[in-house]
Amino acid sequence: LILSAYALRMELGDWIPLTEPQLLWSNTVMLIMASIVFQWTRNAAVNEQHGRLQPGLLLTGLLTLGFILGQFIAWQQLQNSGQLITNNPANAFFYFLTGAHAVHILGGMYVWARATIKVVSGSQDVDGIRRSIELCTIYWHYLLLVWLVLFGLLLST
Repeated sequence: LILSAYALRMELGDWIPLTEPQLLWSNTVMLIMASIVFQWTRNAAVNEQHGRLQPGLLLTGLLTLGFILGQFIAWQQLQNSGQLITNNPANAFFYFLTGAHAVHILGGMYVWARATIKVVSGSQDVDGIRRSIELCTIYWHYLLLVWLVLFGLLLST
């Protein structure tokens, strides 16, 4: 529905396309890498290669936090260039879409943090850790797909 609203709102005369910060490209690469590393970590969990879990989870977390930090910096770049949320509807949609995506990533980071704490602390709940990692991996892949659609939409308008 949000994408439909975006497409419909673009048709009105006060829509002034936003110049997306180039930083979004590196942010996208970080999110892709986080998803790849999470898949690697998931495979390790399924194959009971426990020594790969901690480095995989920590690297995934760093890449994901890098994405979120990069998004914040991109917002700062836009604001410093005078492209504020209140300037026009295109800006408002950009901030809303990227902000909503960041909030969903932060929600995933909560579950990631719980799994990571269990692994780092040496928890013996192997099945619980594996399930958490598998679910987080699916969620990361989903958020990556959502981001790629959003990013493509933002670039094309």
